[in-house]
Amino acid sequence: MAEPVLSIRGLSTEFRTREGVVRAVDDVSLDVEAATTIGIVGESGSGKSTLGMSVLGLIRPPGHVVAGEIVFKGRDLLRLRSRDLRTVRGRGIGAVFQNPQTSLDPSLTIGDQVSEAILAHEPRLARDTVRGRGLESLALAGIPVPESLWKRYAFELSGGMRQRVMIAIATVNHPSLLIADEPTTALDVTTQIQVIEAFRQRQQDIGAATLLITHNLGLVAEFCDHVAVMYGGRIVETGPSHMVFARPSHPYTKGLLGCVPRVDVRSETLSPIPGNPPNLAALPSGCAFQPRCLLSRGRAKCTTEHPALRPTGSGCTSACHFPEELTQLTSPVAAHTSPASS
Repeated sequence: MAEPVLSIRGLSTEFRTREGVVRAVDDVSLDVEAATTIGIVGESGSGKSTLGMSVLGLIRPPGHVVAGEIVFKGRDLLRLRSRDLRTVRGRGIGAVFQNPQTSLDPSLTIGDQVSEAILAHEPRLARDTVRGRGLESLALAGIPVPESLWKRYAFELSGGMRQRVMIAIATVNHPSLLIADEPTTALDVTTQIQVIEAFRQRQQDIGAATLLITHNLGLVAEFCDHVAVMYGGRIVETGPSHMVFARPSHPYTKGLLGCVPRVDVRSETLSPIPGNPPNLAALPSGCAFQPRCLLSRGRAKCTTEHPALRPTGSGCTSACHFPEELTQLTSPVAAHTSPASS
C-alpha cells in the first residue's frame, strides 16, 4: 500500500496567553492519501485552522508546535529549516485561504503575483514561459479571459474572481497537497458554487490530495471523500463522509448535523447544540463535550476519563465512551442540562 501524501502523528500546537496555555491542536493524528479529499469540520475555535497553519509551518509566537510529526512525502516538516520549508510551500503544498482580499498583495498586479509563485521555485524560467504557465493556470481556475486580468490589481476584481486567482496561484506549480481554509465563506451562494467547482476541477487536473477546512457540512458531503470532526482541539470522529453523515457515532457530530436545514425532512425548527465551545485554556475534565452532551448524563466515565479514538466499524472512529447508545436517540443530541440554566 502506498504511503500517504501527508501523515500527521500526535500533533499538538499551543498558544501562551494571559489566561494560560491554550492547546489549540491536541494530539491530532491524520493521514491524507493521494488524490483524496478530507474535510475538517467543527465550530469556530475547534482547532481546524490552527491544524492547517501548523502543516504549512505558519504558526508564529506566541504559538508553537510542541509535539508530533508532520510527514509530507517522507519528510518531517517540523524538522526542516525555514529556508527548506519555503521550498515546500507553494510547490509541494498549495494553500487557498478564506479571504483573498488579504491574501493578495494590493500593490502588485495579478500577473506579477502569479509569476512570483512560479519564479520562487524556478527562477531561471524565461519570462514568456512564466507568462504562459500563469495564463494557463488562471484559465484552468475558471477565469474566462485571463489575459484581461494580467495587468490588473486585486481591488479591481470581484470576490469570486479574486478567489479564482488564489486557486490559480495555489495550483500553478502542480502541488501534491492542497490546503483550503474556508475558501468560500466570504462569497455569495451562487459564487460559492462556481468557485468550489473551479477548485474541484483544478484539484482533479493535478491529482492533488486536499485538506478542506470548513464549517459547511453540505460542502463536505458533496466534495469530500472522508471527514474528520474536531472539538476542543481534538479529532472526535473520522470516517468516509457518507458513513459519518448517515450514521454519526459521536454526539457532537450528531449535534452539528441537527443544526443543518434539510429539504428532505419536514421540521419546524432546527436543533442547535446548547452552550458554547469550551475554553481551550480550561477544558473540562474527562470528555471535553460532556457539559453539552445528552449521552453523558453526569456519568463518572464521561467526567473523569478522556475518550480515545476507537474503531466503530466501516472505517469510522469515534472518541465517545458510549457510541452505541447514539443510534437509540430519536432526537438530535442536546445537553441534558443547558449550561446557561445550570
